[in-house]
Amino acid sequence: MHRGSSSYTASGGRSAAGARRVEYGRTYVVKAKGRHQATIVWLHGLGDNGSSWSQLLEALPLPNIKWICPTAPTRPVAMFGGFPCTSWFDIGEISEDGPDDVEGMDASAAHIANLLSSEPSDVKLGIGGFSMGAATALYSAACFTYGKYGNGSVYPINLSAVVGLSGWLPCSRSLKTKVESSQDAARRAVSLPVLLCHGRGDGVVPYKHGERSAEVLRMSGFQNTMFKTFNA
Repeated sequence: MHRGSSSYTASGGRSAAGARRVEYGRTYVVKAKGRHQATIVWLHGLGDNGSSWSQLLEALPLPNIKWICPTAPTRPVAMFGGFPCTSWFDIGEISEDGPDDVEGMDASAAHIANLLSSEPSDVKLGIGGFSMGAATALYSAACFTYGKYGNGSVYPINLSAVVGLSGWLPCSRSLKTKVESSQDAARRAVSLPVLLCHGRGDGVVPYKHGERSAEVLRMSGFQNTMFKTFNA
């Protein structure tokens, strides 16, 4: 099944006068086949959509998990010379030294949090993704840890786990400083389980970015970070 599209501003909330509108595509939901114990928002990669992942996740032998698979907005992407495609945020290149589209990431993180906001209180909440979806999941993890988005608005969701496949950590340069500036942030970083997986032969997101992301997370206080390597 799927839900319709929704509009969010890059300021991290619903559309407001004068703010740039962001139109998200369809959201596909895979219901738990057993007892509903956890809900995970799963984020696709650049140029993909929620439908392809929902079909794969439905086949997994994880009956107690509900999966929510949203579709990113279609927007011009600098990496492709401005050609529009589904993208959680704008990106010029995959680089730890490149500029980060914090406005775009805030909008996507807010959209994801909204999708989780109506889940039952006794259900654990998680975010995961592939490639750019993994980067967005890790950005959401940082927002949860700080207790706020990059624009200062309060982050409303209590996360229990984050998973990233073949991705990278956005805004990595400032993570350690921000976590160490708050005892609450440090406490949340220590308690949040993070699983990162990356293939050594990844030709899109180089392995070094996944390896470096895990290193930065651990150095920044995310002690419950696990990094798995594949030879593919």
